[in-house]
Amino acid sequence: MDGQWYQWIRGNVTVQVRGGQPEKLVNGALAGGLQLSSIRWTSSGLMQFELSVDDFFRLRPYLKETGCRVHVASRRGLPFWLVRLSKRKLFVAGILLFIAGIYLLSSLVWSVEVKGNVKMTDERIYAAAKQEGLFPMQWKFRLQPVEVLSKKLLQRLPDASWIGVEKKGTRVVIQIVEATTPERAELENPRHLIAKSDAVVTEIYAEKGRAVVKKNMKVRKGQTLISGTIGGGVYMQTVVAKGSVRGLVWHDYEIAVPLTQQVKVYTGDKKTKWYAMIGGRALQVSGFGKNPFETFETVVHEEQAAWRQWKLPFGRLKKTIMDVRMDERSITVEEARSIGLLQAKSEILVKAGADAVIRDEIVLHEKTDNGKVYMKVSFEVEQSIIEEMPLVHMQGE
Repeated sequence: MDGQWYQWIRGNVTVQVRGGQPEKLVNGALAGGLQLSSIRWTSSGLMQFELSVDDFFRLRPYLKETGCRVHVASRRGLPFWLVRLSKRKLFVAGILLFIAGIYLLSSLVWSVEVKGNVKMTDERIYAAAKQEGLFPMQWKFRLQPVEVLSKKLLQRLPDASWIGVEKKGTRVVIQIVEATTPERAELENPRHLIAKSDAVVTEIYAEKGRAVVKKNMKVRKGQTLISGTIGGGVYMQTVVAKGSVRGLVWHDYEIAVPLTQQVKVYTGDKKTKWYAMIGGRALQVSGFGKNPFETFETVVHEEQAAWRQWKLPFGRLKKTIMDVRMDERSITVEEARSIGLLQAKSEILVKAGADAVIRDEIVLHEKTDNGKVYMKVSFEVEQSIIEEMPLVHMQGE
């Protein structure tokens, strides 16, 4: 990062070599201490490389020695940018006014954000902050030190055990840690745990209540697994049944996968826009004009200037617009089968729960028709099979 900024400040040019002995020119310049980069042959058969402005003027003796001529293909960096600005005085004045405006705007608190609160409402926290002089559109120099703000907010909000205030540019973040109070256990009505689908029981654990099925038993949807009634006769009582029951459940899926897939391809054509970043605001300095691509993707890369361990309040932002197109790719029947099975398994695990495990799969039917692979597949899944059923009337099993 620091090296890139240094190169940009010095200025950088891309040159193309014509005539003479280009290889001898490059070797001699490198041996003489010149820093050449991106050395390559162009499609038109010309040698091309990049070097700083200082090294460009030191290149003359090597050109005479090898009989080469150079043509400057592009110029980048602060020296060339300043030359262009000197020809546009009104533009420079506008930039200065823009910087002054940005400085004033960056001296304001634009937003106050609250994090960490669950029971306490945002409105209550904002009201307490406003009483201490912290609110949007307040001058930052009028704010109290963050340590003082934290203590005073804690006094106004006794439901919090800790409050931290952090300044992030034009944004202030209030971090809340609420005081913990013992939660009252919710009253639960007596209930059975019943099967939510047909299954073969693989594991049962009754924490509370009475297990009425055993491992390897086949159960039907709605059948009681752990009863909420214990005891018998006059000693019978109802409880809140608790526990876990897992079983093997069969899921049938019909899958259709086309043999022609749409894939995204980058053509290599792109357009780059550069912005100067000052105080969180961006000013475009290059890459003007309309987007030439019908289908495209945009990649944004921000670089903040730094000196040693300190980050400076300015930098640059690069926005790359890449041309893309959608191509069709044919896949084999085996690839289509794998894609379909993978999609079906993903849906099963989402539906059956995070603890579900696919134990087996059976392809019941498969055919290829109209450019698609059709399959009917049955999956054997081990999963939790319990759901609650309120126990309204006392009843035996």
